[in-house]
Amino acid sequence: MAGEGIPSAGVTWRIKDRLVAPRFPLVMGILNATPDSFHRESRVDVDAALHLAERMLAQGAAILDVGGASSRPGSAEVPEEEERERVIPVIESLHARFPDAWLSIDTWRSAVARAAVEAGASMVNDISAGMLDPAMFTTVAQLGVPYVVMHMQGTPASMQQDPQYTDVVAEVFYFLSERIRAAHQAGIADVIVDPGFGFGKTTAHNFALLNHLDRFHALGPPLLVGFSRKRMINETLGIGPADALNGTTVLNTIAIQKGAAILRVHDVKEAVQACALLKMPGS
Repeated sequence: MAGEGIPSAGVTWRIKDRLVAPRFPLVMGILNATPDSFHRESRVDVDAALHLAERMLAQGAAILDVGGASSRPGSAEVPEEEERERVIPVIESLHARFPDAWLSIDTWRSAVARAAVEAGASMVNDISAGMLDPAMFTTVAQLGVPYVVMHMQGTPASMQQDPQYTDVVAEVFYFLSERIRAAHQAGIADVIVDPGFGFGKTTAHNFALLNHLDRFHALGPPLLVGFSRKRMINETLGIGPADALNGTTVLNTIAIQKGAAILRVHDVKEAVQACALLKMPGS
C-alpha cells in the first residue's frame, strides 16, 4: 500500500506548551518574503502573504513555511537584520489572522528563529542543520518546537559549483544521522529530516536520493521532501520553473509512495490531491 513504512504512526510533536499529532502525509506551503525567489508567485509582502496563506490553508496546507533569505543556487547572504525585517511582520500577521495555523520559519540563524517563534511560528526549518549557526540547536531546544534538519553541501552561494560525492545516498544518510544525534543531545525533542534535494547536488544525485528515499526511514524521524519546480525537473524535461508543476506532482507522488511524510511545495492544491489519492483504500 502507498505510504506503508512512513514512521508517523503514533508520532506527536511538542509545539511550545502543547502536544499535537500530525497525520501524514502533510503539505507545507511555501511563502517567500524575498524579492528574488526563483518562483515569482511565492514572493510575498504582508498583504500578499495573508491572501496566499488563506488560499493555501483553504486548499489543505497543514504548514506554512515563511522564509526571508533566498536559498536558490548562487544567492548572496542576506544580512540578519534584513532577514528579520522581512519575516517577522509576515509571521505576526499570519499568526494574528490564522492563530491555529502551523507556521514554520525557514532560517539558519538562531536569532531569527527565536524572534519568529516568539511572533507565532511553530517550527524551525534549517537548511544548514545547525552547521551555520552553532547556537541554533540550543535555541530550538529552549523554544520547544519541531526542527527540520536538512542536508546541504556548501552554502547557497557555492553549492551548485560542481558538487561531488562518492556515494550520495550513504553520505547524506550519515550526515543526517549525525545531526539527528546532535539535535537530540542538545535537547530537541522532535526532529524532521530533509535530504536536501537541489542543495549541493546534481540532477543525478537528486534522482539517486529519490530512488533510495525509503532507506532514510531507518533514521527514525519523518521525512520532508522539496522538489517543487526545481532544476532536477527542469533539466530533465527541458523546461523552466513556470512549466514544472506536472513534474513536481509526479515526483511528489513517487516520494509519498516511498514514505515521505511532508511535501514542501509552491502549489498546495495539486500536492494535497496527490496525498488524497494515495490515501484511498487499496492505493
